[in-house]
Amino acid sequence: MDERRRFERRPTSIRVEITHPAFGAIIGFARDISDGGASVLIEHYQVPPVGTVVDVCFKKVVGPINDEPVKMTIMHHHRNVAGLMFTPSAPFNPG
Repeated sequence: MDERRRFERRPTSIRVEITHPAFGAIIGFARDISDGGASVLIEHYQVPPVGTVVDVCFKKVVGPINDEPVKMTIMHHHRNVAGLMFTPSAPFNPG
């Protein structure tokens, strides 16, 4: 099988909170994560459409891993697993 991934994936089990104004908050668990994105298991919620840009907070038992949500894009999903890619930040434009 041809491996096209640019970043090595690391297995994990981190709670993930995905938010978007159109659907509110979705809770899932990252199954693996890399410098490029994460594979997230989503149960009891409908997975957002491919191409949706969402805000994501990774959380551990005692608090958040990231203080501010990061932008991620839904790249694909199959059943209840979504592939999310970190979305580059918009360039700073002071006006």
